[in-house]
Amino acid sequence: MEHNYQCLFVIRLRGEVNLKREVEDTLGMLHLTRVNHAVIINNRPEYLGMLNKVKDVVTWGEISKETIMELIKKRGRLSAGRRFNNEIIKELGYNSIEDLAEDIFNVKLELSKLHKMKPVFRLHPPKGGFKGGTKRSVGEKGELGYRGEEINNLAQIMI
Repeated sequence: MEHNYQCLFVIRLRGEVNLKREVEDTLGMLHLTRVNHAVIINNRPEYLGMLNKVKDVVTWGEISKETIMELIKKRGRLSAGRRFNNEIIKELGYNSIEDLAEDIFNVKLELSKLHKMKPVFRLHPPKGGFKGGTKRSVGEKGELGYRGEEINNLAQIMI
């Protein structure tokens, strides 16, 4: 499973009923504690191994810079639960949301390292529902597992 991208977007689609303990633990390490929660991670082998373990509960793929910007603007939250504004972006040492998104996209910055920002994005269920079932993988016309750049389309309808 060799990929050339750097930045991955992971969305939890299934609940916790009938999950193995190690899958629950892995989801906890990824900060995906609830359905429709999402995180941005990089493609380190450690993360790819974690994704392989939870592939029956989540979907993931390569996220675009535009989607990262929209996520931060509309769904990004600070640890106090407040939304982003220009003052906070300046406090973090950036001139704009575009600069922050650029660093996240190029893996110069991990959201978990920003102690002011929550690493999790709470998304809406997709408008119009899921096209496939949330019990089958993408290859079987379902929603779970690796979906490549199609993750951006799903993210757009969940933001």
